[in-house]
Amino acid sequence: MRRSKRTDAKSFEKIIMIKFRKIKKEIRILAFDDGPFEFRGSGKAILIGSIFRGGEFMDGLLKTEVDVDGMDATKKIIDVTNKSKHKDLRVIMLDGITFAGFNTVDIKEIFEKTNLPVIVVNRKKPNLEKFLDSLKKLPNSQDRIKCRRILFCSCRKQKNIFPSMWIKSKGCSGNH
Repeated sequence: MRRSKRTDAKSFEKIIMIKFRKIKKEIRILAFDDGPFEFRGSGKAILIGSIFRGGEFMDGLLKTEVDVDGMDATKKIIDVTNKSKHKDLRVIMLDGITFAGFNTVDIKEIFEKTNLPVIVVNRKKPNLEKFLDSLKKLPNSQDRIKCRRILFCSCRKQKNIFPSMWIKSKGCSGNH
């Protein structure tokens, strides 16, 4: 028995509707921050990535460790993000560009190697001069300074939304 074209079209419509119903309304955000560590010391600090969906549901946690005042935070964020079982992440958010002291991140590299937009949030305006002076005291200071100067030059304040926050992003609309 052969079905009519009309029935086949309805079946196809039903299949499409089922697939669309499985799409979640909320996006998944991966936000990183570091744990406690000893200042001016060697060792490791924990770096936690929290995966939230729609700001209400915590879908998972990612954990890695970074060197205090090291240079491995960028690589560790990229690795843990790319190895995550959550393949529908939409954005990475960072609480500043330094973790575990002065283990600075390169948001351009994170964006390029994860294909996810990166948003950095600071609670107060970064002081570029003071930040660069501190970086000069660390090993590999020229490598650290080269990548970070660009970050602060275009940092802007979001006046009407969050008056006390400063943001920088890479991979978001208008700043590729």
